[in-house]
Amino acid sequence: MSMRRIDRAVADYISLRPRLEPATREFVAEVTRTIDEAGINYLSVTGRTKSVPSFAAKARGVLADSGRADPLVAVTDQVGVRVITYVQRDIDAVADLLAEQFTVLDDRDLGEETAAAGRFGYASRHLLVTRAPSAEAGYEPLRCASIQLRTVLQHAWAEFEHDIRYKGTVPPEQVPDLDRRFTLAAGLLELADREFETIRDRLQVGLGDSHVGAGDEHDPRIGARELATFLAGRYSSAGWSRTEHYEWISGLLLELGIASLEELGTTLRDVDSASVTAAMGYRYPPGAVRRLDDDLLSRFGDIYLALHGNAHRREALAARRANLTG
Repeated sequence: MSMRRIDRAVADYISLRPRLEPATREFVAEVTRTIDEAGINYLSVTGRTKSVPSFAAKARGVLADSGRADPLVAVTDQVGVRVITYVQRDIDAVADLLAEQFTVLDDRDLGEETAAAGRFGYASRHLLVTRAPSAEAGYEPLRCASIQLRTVLQHAWAEFEHDIRYKGTVPPEQVPDLDRRFTLAAGLLELADREFETIRDRLQVGLGDSHVGAGDEHDPRIGARELATFLAGRYSSAGWSRTEHYEWISGLLLELGIASLEELGTTLRDVDSASVTAAMGYRYPPGAVRRLDDDLLSRFGDIYLALHGNAHRREALAARRANLTG
């Protein structure tokens, strides 16, 4: 392994990095916007541009494994995005959604790989995506991003494990016992993830039949909690959306003159929601707010497109309306 090649690769990366930073921000914004538009629930979307020391360490590994490889092409996580969801099913939904938005160069479910080996441990789904229209373009740093998808519990385990193992704080004689304890923790967290998913599913079914309480008397909009309860009943197979998304679409309802659940129910009475969703051709299960958004688009057409609250996404709505009209 030539130190000169490593130095040259690091110098090239230092020159490239200032252009990667805005690319990272653009990918974070695009991923966030895409998930928000779909109405899928999540905790956070964050990003980072790979640090120079981290790139240098990976470049050394690349050149040690294959002296002919170009680290600027072989190190594929120069732009990194991380999406943290609450349950595993939402990870699968986000992955399907991003496959529609970008060209996927690689898709690895490391949790499945760990399970296939009969072990418990690191669980995270890693997508390598590009803005290029075809995968044949391959990896180009400024057009590609490595996207990690994890649940909250998977993220907690990974961060704690990384913090302990990579700071050199584990005495060698304690490594076997700590490996066993990390494995035990990973198994417990996998079980907890499944239980959280079951809890959410049962709550969602129950919400459809639950009593809807009064909203804020000083706010003319339908309350987010009221609306979430109503939509859980109308779209029983849809996932929950983020709280702020319920609040946002309540504002659109108010623009339409709809300020109560009774009025909303009457408005949607003749809308064939199943047909609307089928016409959209989703590859992922849309969230409850997205389902309502589609139904309102179907019901009101141009009136919905013209709402002030839709000004920032009028073009995207028009494209979705084209799906409804064939």
